[in-house]
Amino acid sequence: MSTIYHSAVDAEDAYYDAIDECDLDKMMSVWDASADITCLLPMQPMRYGHQAIREAWAAILDPAFRIEININHLQWVEQDDIAIHLVEEIATMTATGKRQPPVYASNIYRRTQDGWRMLMHLNSPAPPTGVLPPLGGS
Repeated sequence: MSTIYHSAVDAEDAYYDAIDECDLDKMMSVWDASADITCLLPMQPMRYGHQAIREAWAAILDPAFRIEININHLQWVEQDDIAIHLVEEIATMTATGKRQPPVYASNIYRRTQDGWRMLMHLNSPAPPTGVLPPLGGS
């Protein structure tokens, strides 16, 4: 029986816990059963479907490659059976202590009969500080 996530926040916590724990099965338990799931990781091609996403995460979750990700929650939009969470991810390579540039991620969840599940994880590098004017600015 798969884990039931009672909220989008529970699913998101499990997603990032799986990364910290290098646990591929836990990672995949967060994803929706739909064939339409999508994952875009830094500097990688878009992955569609369970097998492609599992293969991408299998390489990343190798304990020798271990990363620690700190999350800053920027915005949550939750309505009915859909939740969109915008977060800033700050990754540190555990073996070297090297901190990576921040990445913005959109995590999209859907409530199903089996609890909340991830539909999409999409990310983009954060712009360097001071390069772009604030939105709505001149």
